[in-house]
Amino acid sequence: MARRDAFLDHLAQVPLFSALSRKELALIARRAEDVKVDAGRVLVTEGTTGSEFFVIVEGTAKVTRRGRKVASIKPGDAFGELALLDKAPRNATVVAETPMEVVVLGQREFGGIIDEVPGFARKLLAGMAKRLRDADAKSVQ
Repeated sequence: MARRDAFLDHLAQVPLFSALSRKELALIARRAEDVKVDAGRVLVTEGTTGSEFFVIVEGTAKVTRRGRKVASIKPGDAFGELALLDKAPRNATVVAETPMEVVVLGQREFGGIIDEVPGFARKLLAGMAKRLRDADAKSVQ
C-alpha cells in the first residue's frame, strides 16, 4: 500500500497528471508501468509501429528525425501518443541521454484512460497543440 501511495504521489508531480483527482491517478497507476531506463536505450524508433505512450518522470532524452536531433525532452514531457491515436508509424526516434524513469501505458491502457479520464485527454491535447505551434513557429523562421 505504501508503494502504491508513493507511486500516486510521484504521478501527481508530473504536469500531465497534476490536475487529476486521486481517484483518476489511482486508475492511471493501476494501468501504467513505472520503468527504469539506462542511458543510450532507444525508447521508440522512427518509422516503426507504436504500441506505447511514455511520460518522463526523471532524466532526459533526445528526439531525432532522419538522424538529426530536433529536440531534447525532460521530466514532465510525454511522447508516443500520435502513433497510438492514428496508428501511423512513429515520426521520430527517442533515445535516453541519461538514466531515466518513465511511466509507460500500452495502447489498450492508453485508450481506456482517454475514455475514462477527461482531464488527462484535455492535458494531452493541450500538450500536442503546444508542440504543433512550436513546430509551426520553427518552420516560419
